[in-house]
Amino acid sequence: MAVSASPPTAESGPSGAARDWSAPYLVDLGLVLGVFARGALDPAVAVDATGGHWRTVRTPEGPATLHRTTSPDPAAGRSVVHAQGGGPGPAHLATGWSQLQGRWRVPRSQRVVEALVAAVLEQKVTGLEARRSWAALLRDVGTPAPGPTPRPMHVFPEPEAIVRVPSWQWHRWGVQPAQSATIIRAMRVAGRLEQCSALPIADARRRLGAVDGVGPWTVAEVSSRALGDADAVSVGDYHLAGHVVFAFTGSRDGDDQQMEELLEPFAGHRHRVQRLVEVFGPHRPARGPRATITDHRGR
Repeated sequence: MAVSASPPTAESGPSGAARDWSAPYLVDLGLVLGVFARGALDPAVAVDATGGHWRTVRTPEGPATLHRTTSPDPAAGRSVVHAQGGGPGPAHLATGWSQLQGRWRVPRSQRVVEALVAAVLEQKVTGLEARRSWAALLRDVGTPAPGPTPRPMHVFPEPEAIVRVPSWQWHRWGVQPAQSATIIRAMRVAGRLEQCSALPIADARRRLGAVDGVGPWTVAEVSSRALGDADAVSVGDYHLAGHVVFAFTGSRDGDDQQMEELLEPFAGHRHRVQRLVEVFGPHRPARGPRATITDHRGR
């Protein structure tokens, strides 16, 4: 959604750059950026005690960090967003603004490969298992982020480094062979995948889906986070269909087909509807105990 706003002002310094952006609406960093965090201890994302958001990023100049805070003016219905970069160069600050599109709007990180690896790690496992694997990958293969940061943080690894990870290491991280094989295939064409951020959404979806092991659910997870795809629907998600159908009808027996039928009138904006249900509910009541997590990492 295009909006007019005054351009960010920049001031370079020895440790990076700072920018202020006057948004013509109230910006809620938690709502907009929270979708990028893979758990509370994600090595690439952190929220400090003041509510500021930290994100690591790999730039052509090297690893860097981006710290964002807001100064809201509720009476005027607007916010000033403050961004401070740390690392070898300030160029990465420009990518930060594409993620801040309002109190809640669909974000766009433009980090396609990073989003793809995180999504593949989430295939057919519990959220806790996926978060463990993601954190281990970044800690063991990624680069320490330049500080100071609120806690130790790491930058997503270079694709070449991920390709070199041995099979036993993937197993140690709790990653199934099918997942690691998909990730390695994707890393071998990482350059073409990163180009998706400059393609029309339909073309980007096709290119992502051409990677063996990347199905519709994974494509939707990547395009909604990295490409700002407002129509991406995560068909095949363990919980989503049940929540969407319950929110619309009150039925506790929703499936993907029913979800797609209910979302069809919102074509073009179906991810927005999906995400509003995820964030604000109502959610289908739980029916039984949580799934048991089997830890295979030491076997």
